[in-house]
Amino acid sequence: MASAALELMGFFLGLLGMLGTMVATVLPYWQISAHIGSNIVTAVANMRGLWMECVYQSTGAFQCETYNSMLALSSDLQASRALMVISLVLSVLAVAMAALGMQCTLCLEGAGAAKSRVAGTGGGLFLAAGFLSLIPVSWTTHEVVQTFYQPNVPSSLKSELGECLFIGLASSLISMLGGGMLCVSCCGGGRRQAGGYPYPAGGGALGAGPRTTSQTYHNPALQAGGGDALGRVRSTSHGSQSTAPGARKPAAPGYDITGYV
Repeated sequence: MASAALELMGFFLGLLGMLGTMVATVLPYWQISAHIGSNIVTAVANMRGLWMECVYQSTGAFQCETYNSMLALSSDLQASRALMVISLVLSVLAVAMAALGMQCTLCLEGAGAAKSRVAGTGGGLFLAAGFLSLIPVSWTTHEVVQTFYQPNVPSSLKSELGECLFIGLASSLISMLGGGMLCVSCCGGGRRQAGGYPYPAGGGALGAGPRTTSQTYHNPALQAGGGDALGRVRSTSHGSQSTAPGARKPAAPGYDITGYV
């Protein structure tokens, strides 16, 4: 049960990280114009993202324009685009594989250890997706902070950290945490075997197979009469078998598991 709970926790954390990465990839709030020095006019705010650049005016007007040429962009912006898209693709694959390999699903039920390995593969994909999304977020954060504190850069060209950078950072960490939980749950103990849920391997449902017990019972009536030797009857109880016709019955009455015979 602890392993199943860990799998569910890791799956939902990875799913939450994927949604946050998607939001950070699409929205343009990566860099926001800094209102410092001579650029103290707050009537206009410039925002820049991976796919578009937007302008917000104090009157409520919000205008966005996508980048006209992909090849004209800087190399760091192109790399950030590619890494975030690859991270999203890996997250989608991780969600699919984790859903197949978790204990609470019926997919690959009779595969045994293969089901556990599928869940572990999904966790590894979550780890890779979180690491890939962490690279452009950290890279952009470093450039924004470095440019902000350079004295030779004009104030109009300086930017501050946007909300998408914080969302992307949190999403990447959550994705890696969820992937780590999935990997730990499949590599640790507590996984069920191939016998079928919720019964262990070879067990099946209750009463499905013969149940035998070999115990010595004492008949109080015979013990009172001094027949201690005859009072010891070794009986074997078969849960799903019946006595064959013509079989020899015990010479002396005794006690069975189901009652007095």
